[in-house]
Amino acid sequence: TLDQVELQWDRRIALGVVLAAHGYPLSPRKGDRITGIPAEAPDAVVFHAGTTQKDGELQTSGGRVLCVTVLADSVKLAQQRAYEVASKVRFDGVQYRKDIGFRALNVRGQGH
Repeated sequence: TLDQVELQWDRRIALGVVLAAHGYPLSPRKGDRITGIPAEAPDAVVFHAGTTQKDGELQTSGGRVLCVTVLADSVKLAQQRAYEVASKVRFDGVQYRKDIGFRALNVRGQGH
């Protein structure tokens, strides 16, 4: 049971960039082939949301398709790494915000 689980916290910064389908948010397109998700990326995880497996290939199946999440020692490093991983993922019409993390950088005085 959960009362017997000892939690371990990672004090690094986590930053996630959502990759959305063409037409999101009004009418996201489905069925676009997804490639380029790294099999292994240090301190990075690609979470699936709007994906499906069809005919042996990964395809889009909703608006918010993937979320690239990275752990790093600073917001700036997490941001750089998340966008580096996100840039390798390919599907027609992929779109993602380019300003994730900037507000935190400004608050922390790290600029951008």
